[in-house]
Parts: sequence; C-alpha cells; structure tokens
Amino acid sequence: MAGNGRTVRDLRRANRTAVLQRLYFDGPLSRFELGPATGLSSGSVSNVVADLIADGLVEEAGSVDSDGGRPRTLLRVAPASGHMIGVDVGETRVRVELFDLALTELARTERPLEQQRYEVEVIVDHIRSGIDEVLAAADLPPERLLGVGIGVPGIVEHTADRGAVVHGQTIGWDAVPLESLLRDGSPLPDGVPYFIDNGARTLGQAEMWFGAGRGAGNALVVLFGSGVGACLVTPEVRHGRAVEWGHLTVRVRGRRCRCGALGCLEAYAGAESLLARWREEGGRVPQDTDEETALTAMLAAAYPVDGADADPVALAVLEETAEYLGAGLSDLINLFQPERILMGGWAGLQLGSRFLPAVRRHALSYALRHPAERVTIELGKLGPDAVTVGAAILPLADFFDRGGRRPEPDPAVPAPAWRTALKDRVPR
Repeated sequence: MAGNGRTVRDLRRANRTAVLQRLYFDGPLSRFELGPATGLSSGSVSNVVADLIADGLVEEAGSVDSDGGRPRTLLRVAPASGHMIGVDVGETRVRVELFDLALTELARTERPLEQQRYEVEVIVDHIRSGIDEVLAAADLPPERLLGVGIGVPGIVEHTADRGAVVHGQTIGWDAVPLESLLRDGSPLPDGVPYFIDNGARTLGQAEMWFGAGRGAGNALVVLFGSGVGACLVTPEVRHGRAVEWGHLTVRVRGRRCRCGALGCLEAYAGAESLLARWREEGGRVPQDTDEETALTAMLAAAYPVDGADADPVALAVLEETAEYLGAGLSDLINLFQPERILMGGWAGLQLGSRFLPAVRRHALSYALRHPAERVTIELGKLGPDAVTVGAAILPLADFFDRGGRRPEPDPAVPAPAWRTALKDRVPR
C-alpha cells in the first residue's frame, strides 16, 4: 500500500496518465523533458515510458541535439494505438465520426433529420448504422474502439440500472434510456463503452482542450443552434457542467418556448424562434427547406453583399436577437465572472463575425462593469465538428484516466458501473 491509501497499482496508473497526457498535449518530448513536465523522477519516467512503448501507446518521433551529449530521442503518443467515435445528435442531423488517438478524422457519415423529428427509434437506428458505416469505411474492427461518445440535447442522468438516461423536454424525450437502447442489439462488443452527455458540454470540452478556450481556467462555451445552451468551466468544475441557459426567463409572459414555458431566452434567441419571428413579421422565409438553409437566406437578406437594399424585417429581427443574446450573456457574466465566453454551434458560426459585435456590445452594456471589463467574447475555433470532437474526448479522457488501459467489463458488474464522468483533464 502506498501513501494516502493508494495502492502501487494506483500510483502506476497515475504515473502512466501523467506521461500520456503531457506527451499528448505538449509532445513530442524527450525523457529528459518529461521529468519536470510531470514531476516524476528520471527513473520513474524511464519505467513508465518503457511500459507505454511495450503497450504500443508511445513511439519515437525523431531526436534533438542535447548540450554536449548524445541526441535525445523524442517521444509521442502513437496515433494508431486507439480509436474513438464521436456522435452529435444535432438539430438537423446525426453526425458520426471516427477518430484515431490524435483525433484525426478517419471516417464520417451524416443522417439528416426530417423536420427535426426526434423519434427515439430513429435516432438509435441512425447512431447504430452510422457506427457500422464509419467502422466499415476505415476497415476497423469494433473491438479496437476505446468507446463511443455521444452528445445529445437535454439533461443526461447517469443511473445504476439503465446507464445514461436523457431528459430532453424540448425534443419530447422523457427519461429516455438511450444507453440501454443502444446496447440492445449494439454492433459493438460489450467491452466497448458508450459515454453520453449533453451536447453543449461536449462542445465546451472540445473548445477547452483544443480550441479557443485552451489555457483559460474560467470560461463559458455557448452552443447557439436551433436552441441555445452553455457549458460552464471553472476551477471548481474544471470538467465542465452543462447549463440550461436557454431556459432562463428573459421576458415575463413572453413568447412560448418549445419547452412549454413562457419567456425563455430560447424562445427569442434560438435559430428556430429567430426564423419564426421573421416569418411572423412578414419575412420571406424559404419554404420546404432546413433551418440552416433558411438562416443562410435570412443573413443574405439582412446583410446583402451585392449592393442591394437590406431586408429591414430580417435586419430588425437579427438585431433584436443579438440584444436578447447579449442580455442572456450578461447574466452569465454577472453570475460566473468568466475570463472568456466562446460562441459555437452551427447557427453561431453561421451568423459569425457579422453578428458577434452586436452581441458583445449588448452583453457588456447589460453586465456589471467590473466582470464585464475582464471578459472576452469570441467565436469558437473548432467549427461545426466541435460537438463530435468533444464527444470523442469522453472515451479519450476515460482512457487517460485509466493510464492507457482499456475498460475490462466484469460480468458481475452492470455496464453503467464502468461509465465514468469526465475527470479534471483540461490541458495546461
């Protein structure tokens, strides 16, 4: 037994995790550099590296000259030593992507959702068939997967008997046992776990690990799509926590939200409500098309690039939406005093730089002066794939937490027992 009640096995796992993470985020590194980077002794580094090389997780990546000595061998995490699938159950489609350990995309597929219909059986079938398709495209045996991460709309509850259960009021999901449904008839072996979480949180985790949030200890990542949501990352909740920001009340006795309540931010600031308000005011909203195409048309009408006159109705609705979003962000600024606010999601990225200055101006005007002076509000950097990348991070983080060991299911333990929440794994 080691100190603090930890076993020797626990210490080995922690040492492996430390080396893997530093090589992953800061590599390639030499053994000499790994010592100060991880806080481990040179002997411990040598032993851990030898184990990881023997397991095929770490490989040599060239060498660098040292001061007066032999060249130092550089090491990196071997990209082909693990694979993950990320799934985005979005508002217009289900996107499935296969990644290697370096999060290089190997294959992808998309399944459109007709009229934003979220029938549980349809979504489950899309996920299953999408997994089959990307594995076949990459000619990858399913047992090679570290896991499947899935970002979904709604609140995700992890239960002992049914695994991940989704409460998605805005999409008509009432305690849907998504993990159990996926596991029944799954194309994957029992040893490959599913990790299911809120889509805003997976977006936030991706931006914090690899995007515009890297290096920030206190940030909010906003998902602006058909609806709106947010992920909060603070020193107290560094793994990120989904915030049902879209259902903050911004107007008493206001518009009815798709959740059923009156006056929610989402009833004014989501793309669905934005287009509905344009239509109600007499705007020429394209018929028989998806929200992304309709929003593109609205932007073109409000901000013409060919010298034509702007559509005053479209412009007025967008300007009002920017003020509602800004007012909603001011509440987050006052409550959490973040260093950064990042806006992502397909609608946020589509509106982009034309829309953000107005949102920023309103947010800072409504917020308290002290926290407003210390926050930056920018677009996310990872684009439309951020949710799938963040979903793939869920099994990757679990893999790191295990010291690079794959999950080993115990027949006596229900599958949900090996689903772990994302730990404190934000890179330095």
